[in-house]
Amino acid sequence: MAKRRLRGWNPPLENINALVASGGPRLLARSRELVVTNGYAANACEAFAANLVGDGIKPSSLIGDADLRDRVQRLWLAWTDEADADGLTDFYGLQAMVAREMFVAGECFVRLRPRRAEDGLLVPLQLQLLQSEMLPFEKTETAANGNRIRCGIEFDGIGRRVAYHFRRRHPGDSTDRSAVIPETVRVPATDVLHVYRPIDAGQIRGLPHIAPAMVRLFLLDQYDDAELDRKKTAAMFAGFITKTAPEEPMMGEAQADLDGAAIASLEPGTMQVLLPGEDVKFSSPADVGGGYEAFQYRTLLSVAASLGLPYHLVTGDVRQANYSSLRAELVEFRRRIGQLQHGVLAHQLCRPVWQRWQETAVLSGALDANPGAMRPVQWIPPRWDWVDPLKDIQAQVLAMEAGITSRRKVVEATGYDIEEVDRDNAADAARAAAMGLSYRTSPGETQGARATPTAVPDPGTAPADPNADPNADPSAA
Repeated sequence: MAKRRLRGWNPPLENINALVASGGPRLLARSRELVVTNGYAANACEAFAANLVGDGIKPSSLIGDADLRDRVQRLWLAWTDEADADGLTDFYGLQAMVAREMFVAGECFVRLRPRRAEDGLLVPLQLQLLQSEMLPFEKTETAANGNRIRCGIEFDGIGRRVAYHFRRRHPGDSTDRSAVIPETVRVPATDVLHVYRPIDAGQIRGLPHIAPAMVRLFLLDQYDDAELDRKKTAAMFAGFITKTAPEEPMMGEAQADLDGAAIASLEPGTMQVLLPGEDVKFSSPADVGGGYEAFQYRTLLSVAASLGLPYHLVTGDVRQANYSSLRAELVEFRRRIGQLQHGVLAHQLCRPVWQRWQETAVLSGALDANPGAMRPVQWIPPRWDWVDPLKDIQAQVLAMEAGITSRRKVVEATGYDIEEVDRDNAADAARAAAMGLSYRTSPGETQGARATPTAVPDPGTAPADPNADPNADPSAA
C-alpha cells in the first residue's frame, strides 16, 4: 500500500455524516439544477421513479375476517384520494414524488398531519411532503433539554430520534416572505417519516442517488454544448471571397461595417462572375469525427453504471440491444429496485402510514375494530412488463402446474391482489352464465376453475351424430 504509485493517494478518513454536513447543501443544489437542465439526468430521474413506484406500491391486507378485510381495503382505497395535504395527487402519486426526491436529494420527509373532524375527510389524516432543504444541514448543536441536534435531527441520550427541526419556509423560495418568525420549528419524530436509503452504518441523512454521475453528466453536457456551438458557427459561413479591388462591390454585397468587413449573400441559382485575381474559398467545417459517437457511448455507459440504471433507460438508445441483453440487464436492475421497494419505501413509508391510518380510522369511528388485528399486510409492488410476455406467462403456468410456485405468488407478481382478481373472475363468470355467454379457453389449461372449451364444428363437415359410438374407427364411415 506504500508503493510508489500509491504515495499520492491519501484520502481523509471522514465519516459519511461529516461529508454530508459539509457538502450537503452544495451537492443538493447541483443535483437539482442538473435534473432540471440536463436531459439525460431528467430522463434517468423519471425512469428511476417509474420503476421504483410505477402506479403505486399497494397494500394487500392479511386480516383473517373476510368482511373486515374488505371494509378496510375499501376505506383505504377511498382515503388514498384524500391523502395529499396539498390536494394535488393521491397516495400513490405521493410515492412517486418521494421516489423522485430520493433520486435528486437522496431523502424526503413526510409529515403526518392529523385533521379536524369538520374537515370532512373519510379518515382525518393527511400527508405533507417536505424537501431536504427544509431540514438545515448546518443545525448541529445541543438543545436546551440536553439532547444532541445533528444536521437538524434531535437525538436523545441513547441515540433515538425524538424530533426534527424544520425550517418554516424553503430557503430558495423567494415568493414565500412573510412576517419575521423563528427560523425553525420542532416537530416530534412520531409525526415525521424520514425516507432515505442508508448506505453506511450510522448514516443520519441521505445522499442524492445521482451523486456518483454528477461530474460526468455536467462535463458531458458542456462538451456537447460546445460541439454544437462550434458546428453552428462553422455552418454560418458558406465561403470567403478574396478581392483584388476592394472598392468595387460584388453582387449581393452589403455595406461594410466600421472595420471594413462586408458580407455577401446569394440567392438560389445565382451565377457570380469574378474579376481577374478574385477567388472564392468555400467553408469546409470540420466534422465531429468518427470517435465522437464512441466517446459519447462510453461516457453515457459510465453514467448509467454510476446511476445503477440500464443504458437504454438513461439514453433511450436500444440500437445495440437485443432480447437477451435487455433481459439480462433488466433482471439485475429490477433486483436492485426490489431491494429499494421492500427495504426503503415499504419499510420507511408504507408501513408507518398504514399503521397511523388504521389508528386514526379507529379513533375517528371510521372503522370499528382493534388496530392490532388489522395491522398484518403485505405491500405489492407494481408489475414488471417484459420484452416477451408470452414466454413469461407460459413459464409461470408451467411453474404453477409443477407446484414450484403458487397462484397467489404469480398474481401478486403482476401487481394485483389475488382476492380482488378472484372476486372479479367470479363476478364475470356469474354475469356470463346469467346471460348465456360462453368463452373459449386454451384446451391445455388444467390449473384452477376454468371454463370448458366450447366445441365449434368445422363448417365443411356434417354435424356429429350424438348416438354414434365414440370408440368407432373414423375411417369406417
